[in-house]
Amino acid sequence: MIVLKISNSSEVVAGKIGRFLERLTPDSFDETTVEDIVLQKLVENLREEGIRGEVAAVKGIDLHATELVMKDSMHVRKHQVF
Repeated sequence: MIVLKISNSSEVVAGKIGRFLERLTPDSFDETTVEDIVLQKLVENLREEGIRGEVAAVKGIDLHATELVMKDSMHVRKHQVF
C-alpha cells in the first residue's frame, strides 16, 4: 500500500489561480482540489503502464514521520478502480 500526503496544496492553488483568490478559498477546499487532480493524473499514468488497482482519498488519516494516525471520523472521500 502507498500513502501520499500533499503538504503544499495552498501553494499549488495559489500558483494556478493567484494569491488573492487562494486567500478567499478555505484550505480544505485547496486540499480537496489538489488531491482530486493528483488522483486523476496518477490513475491515468498507472493505466498507461498497465497497472491495475484502486486508489482512494481518505479523510481522517494523517502521516507523521513513521506513524499513520487515524482519527475517530475516518472516511473515504473518493475511490477509483483502475
